[in-house]
Amino acid sequence: MTERDEEREERIEMRIIVDAYTVDEQAYGWHAYLDDTMDFPFEAQCSTKREESPLKEGETVRVVGMSSTEPTLSQQHVTVGWMDRELGVPLEQLEPVDASDATEQAIADWHYWLER
Repeated sequence: MTERDEEREERIEMRIIVDAYTVDEQAYGWHAYLDDTMDFPFEAQCSTKREESPLKEGETVRVVGMSSTEPTLSQQHVTVGWMDRELGVPLEQLEPVDASDATEQAIADWHYWLER
């Protein structure tokens, strides 16, 4: 289990899920936070293979935005350019390669949330 990070916990509580009372509202809070905070487009690398994604571990993709896939508290999708088309993949399987500090923080926040 991941160590508790007080700064990250406060950001999650006070900015991301602050006015969210249901699981769905929390999921949309995360979606809005990620969409507002990440600077698109950016480069990311696939860190883990996932059954629902065609990406291979180590593959680099260009992340162009948040996906229209319904967000949940355990799954947020981003849209990537892949093989001459765009598709949604789980943010969980990506690590930023060439991204702004804000983007790196937002992705780290999401990964932290999933690990806690």
